[in-house]
Amino acid sequence: MFKLISIDPGKCKCGLVLAEISEKKVYKAIILKSELLEDYVRNLNTVEDISKIIIGNGTTSREIRDKLDFFKKEIITYEEKNTTYRAKARYFELFPISGLKFLIPREIFILNKNLDAISALIILEDYCKMKFTLNQDIDFKTWLK
Repeated sequence: MFKLISIDPGKCKCGLVLAEISEKKVYKAIILKSELLEDYVRNLNTVEDISKIIIGNGTTSREIRDKLDFFKKEIITYEEKNTTYRAKARYFELFPISGLKFLIPREIFILNKNLDAISALIILEDYCKMKFTLNQDIDFKTWLK
């Protein structure tokens, strides 16, 4: 199994996705405080066979990369332009609106959503040049505090 981590870095919070490339499946998708990222990746690396980390090249990407220097495999910085904007559309691909909710403007459903994990997914999909599916019912808004 060829597992990758993708990170949408931020000053206060980061989106993180763990995916398996041959199955094109997402296994974990979370949002966590930036100061918890290093410990989370370190722990995840002990239980998963992670072959590569992809970090968006936006806010604090250099600092995040420095924090992950313990990871002895490949760390790649990749373009993340417009991922937050694109995450809004991807949200509805992953979680389609059904029933009478379809009549309500889509923007209402994402006003209070944290889309950082979906942005991390988009960075991964752009890097791999393929779409991933969800392995299970994953809540992309899950916070690790």
